[in-house]
Amino acid sequence: MCIILKHREALIRVEARQDQRAITVEPAAGLFMPVRKWVTSYPPELIEHVLRVKGPAFLCDEIMRDESPKYVQHRFHWDLLSYVATEDWVGRRVLDFGSGSGASSMVLSRMFPRAEIVGVELMPEYVALAEHRAAFHQVGDRVSFQLSPDPKCLPANIGEFDYVVLSAVYEHLLPEERQTVLALVWSRLKPGGVMFVNETPNRWFPIETHTTGLPLINYLPDRLTLHCARRFSQRVNTDESWSQLLRRGIRGGTAREILGILNRDGNTAELLTPTRLGVKDRIDLWYQSSTSAQKTLARQIVMWGYRAIEAAVGVTMTRDLSLAIRRAH
Repeated sequence: MCIILKHREALIRVEARQDQRAITVEPAAGLFMPVRKWVTSYPPELIEHVLRVKGPAFLCDEIMRDESPKYVQHRFHWDLLSYVATEDWVGRRVLDFGSGSGASSMVLSRMFPRAEIVGVELMPEYVALAEHRAAFHQVGDRVSFQLSPDPKCLPANIGEFDYVVLSAVYEHLLPEERQTVLALVWSRLKPGGVMFVNETPNRWFPIETHTTGLPLINYLPDRLTLHCARRFSQRVNTDESWSQLLRRGIRGGTAREILGILNRDGNTAELLTPTRLGVKDRIDLWYQSSTSAQKTLARQIVMWGYRAIEAAVGVTMTRDLSLAIRRAH
């Protein structure tokens, strides 16, 4: 049986295959789409819910974030477990800040089934989808979602946490929000706890990979960056504002910026070095976190380039940040 879902930007086919469904998205001309096909265990009503919230362009991508072991789960395996052992998550309370539509929280619940996961999100439609996912996965009270009252606050009486995860979140905070929200989240971390910041683009990487795909614009002034993004990137509309592009994540972040915010007011934030799973530093973490098929000579050359930059100027220049920061006792 095949279900046809119509959308103004695409036609979506959902074909039943025993206990699974094959999704195929046929987009309108010019629609940027990272993934067009995916075979899922989601029921039709959950697929339709994802479509309503995320749109056809990111329908398959959003479901993959939950289901594919080579997507969020793969990154978490390296970005979290190269710093902290699996057994250290048992009985812990984990804040998934900026949990979006719940994919990252579902992955965390599978990786750490004996931890309590609390997702916090600003968009009510995302929280509703996350709760739909949680019901489908039957995670019970191990995973819960709360709605932030506004961009600069956390839900009341949320409590304290042993670990905080910001996965593909920091880059979407506006400059003033970074100063207030990050410090607020840090204040809910227990002494000795760890904050993980991963999948955030490096602000000074030569190619702006997250929002535009354009080279060198990370080094341009804001106004010129906006002009180039509108003129040359197929991912950016010609009428998008600078504020919209900042919200989409065009400026990324740096370890120095994040540590500067966290170390205000007499706090002590300790940047950890990954030392588990055979990883010895953040450059090695970048290399090891790629799939085996991607560990080509080209990636080895890139890794050597990263090490040359680090040796010359003392800066770790990987494409994305993968940071673990401990709050001192």
